[in-house]
Amino acid sequence: MGSFQTPIGMRSSTLLETSCGFLLQELQIIWDEIGEDKFEREKVLLDMEQECLEVYRKKVDRANTSRASLHQKLAEAEAEFTHLLLTLGERSLPGRPEKRVGTLKEQLDSITPALREMRLRKEERLNQFQAVQGKIQRISAEIAGNSDDVPSTITVNENDLSLKKLEDYQNELQRLYNEKNERLQQVEKYIDKIHSLSTILGKDSSSIILQLHPSLNDLCGITKNISDGILHKLNITVELLHEEKQNRLDKLHHLGKTLSNLWNLMDTPYRDRQSFSHVINLLSASSAEVSDPGSLTLEIVQQTEAEVKRLDQQKASKMKELFQKKQEELELICKKSHVEIPSRTEMNNIFSLVNAGEIGHSNLLMSMDEQISRAKEEASSRKAIMEKVEKWMLARDEERWLEEYSMDENRYSVSRGAHKNLRRAERARIMLW
Repeated sequence: MGSFQTPIGMRSSTLLETSCGFLLQELQIIWDEIGEDKFEREKVLLDMEQECLEVYRKKVDRANTSRASLHQKLAEAEAEFTHLLLTLGERSLPGRPEKRVGTLKEQLDSITPALREMRLRKEERLNQFQAVQGKIQRISAEIAGNSDDVPSTITVNENDLSLKKLEDYQNELQRLYNEKNERLQQVEKYIDKIHSLSTILGKDSSSIILQLHPSLNDLCGITKNISDGILHKLNITVELLHEEKQNRLDKLHHLGKTLSNLWNLMDTPYRDRQSFSHVINLLSASSAEVSDPGSLTLEIVQQTEAEVKRLDQQKASKMKELFQKKQEELELICKKSHVEIPSRTEMNNIFSLVNAGEIGHSNLLMSMDEQISRAKEEASSRKAIMEKVEKWMLARDEERWLEEYSMDENRYSVSRGAHKNLRRAERARIMLW
């Protein structure tokens, strides 16, 4: 015999009708046996119908609730999936059909793996954002000089986790890396300059750097401060060291020239000049050309100053001797030419001005030479007159002597020196006649 397959809905309905009919027949038999009246029978049947409807209604409501729940879950899953796509900046998930097909449960089952995949992607992307933003905050804090104030938690905007946004953060991170490296290079250059200048000037570079910030000393073992404030301090320090270097070089230039002039003036031996040969070598050097360690120390400047002072004192002593010789020469010329001699008080006042620094030694000697020259010119202009005066005075003296000699009764006696007197008398008579 062939089998006949009945649908589930029809089979349930047929079974229900058969069961209900059998039960109704059994109920009719019971009622007939009891003698139940027609009114009671209709009332019971109506109650039974209402109870059946209530049972069906509950089942239908439960089915509707289940369907609505599936619709809501499916809608929420679709909404979350769409939100994740937008958040991650993706258009779709490969392998997932664009259109929904099948029953609600089948549709929900089909979207669940895709939703799980998108959630995993979001978590991975979120970790990437946290890592990048954490590095950005840390490097930004280092650049700002607040490396100890980095937030412990990273707040990520979960509404935009797209690759484009991540790339923007990565570009920002790379820019900060580059800026950090540039700042580190600047710091190292400044530190190298401080070391170099300190070596030239004889200063302790470690203490200078440590005063700026402890992190700049490698021995401290902490992250270097590369903030704008530190770079500014380093720049100011280097400028001050350059300025001090230039000032010391200028001072040594001045002292070296003075030293050289004093050596030449006083004919200082070569061996005595050797101790300060390094100072003389700096005379033609510019600040940029001076790089030898210890070439511009404060000790060298002080030693050179002391040597210049010592030579100045020697020069003053010798100049005083020379001044006195010039003064004596001037007095002698004035005396011979019967010119008024400058007073000693005036000369002493002039020399006091020289000692006080109000008149230079060279100016004093030049003035003395000019006075001697004028005195010589005056003496030369009076030479003819002075010669006549001297002859007249000599003749007068000889005449007086001849008179005294002529009155001497013993002039012809033989005595020692008598012949000399006779000759002088003859010369005197010739001069007077």
